[in-house]
Amino acid sequence: MDAIISSYITAFLLGLFSTVHCIAMCGSVIGALTLSLPAEVRESQRRMLPFVFNYNIGRILSYGIAGVIVGLLSSPLTQLNAHWVLRILSVLVMISMGLYLAGWFPKFARAEKIGAPVWRLLQPIGQKLLPVRSFSQAFLLGMVWGWLPCGLVYAALAVAATAGDPVKGGLVMLAFGAGTLPAVMGAGLFTGMLASLARSRQLRQVAGILIILMALATLFWPLETAHKHDSAAMAHVHHSASNGHASVNELAEDE
Repeated sequence: MDAIISSYITAFLLGLFSTVHCIAMCGSVIGALTLSLPAEVRESQRRMLPFVFNYNIGRILSYGIAGVIVGLLSSPLTQLNAHWVLRILSVLVMISMGLYLAGWFPKFARAEKIGAPVWRLLQPIGQKLLPVRSFSQAFLLGMVWGWLPCGLVYAALAVAATAGDPVKGGLVMLAFGAGTLPAVMGAGLFTGMLASLARSRQLRQVAGILIILMALATLFWPLETAHKHDSAAMAHVHHSASNGHASVNELAEDE
């Protein structure tokens, strides 16, 4: 499996496995956003669905922008052949996130303070967009919401950093956002039922263990792929060299 493809899959599964975290953290946010809608919209799931959808599209787009920035910042490291450093870092962050989600590493919550300065700048903009009365307002509010400090997002950004490219980093984060979409969309439409599910300790532990196992798996997928690529490249070099020697010998014989 190609390394960048494995990064897309990892990011998507990271978002999907962290469903309980998304519901616990973002469920209250989207619940508050939903309550800001007019009563006639809240009373109809069919009318509420486009608003919830626009919230989430804006949120995922912000993830993509963050991925582009991280990919741009990490690209010099990949050019210096330090890709393995980023890979190990992303695995450590994902393992920490898994332990945190399972309730075994609560101190990981401190990592969410990293994005606090950005959030302080954007939060007033979000408040000006309330109450939501249009799809465009919902979309813009979702874009602001996408910068809410979140350890899960930072774990996904660590994966995006391994892409070492702005476009690929952005795509990694879009894949992550797609993984979170079912949970957060569901939280917007069925807040009460899913919130009680998110409080299940056993479910959170299962999700945390899945993330840890996935992190360990991603440590080996790209390395195996890189080894195959290196072997193929060396074989090509040897083949080219052999052909070069043969051509020289043929020229010598002709002379």
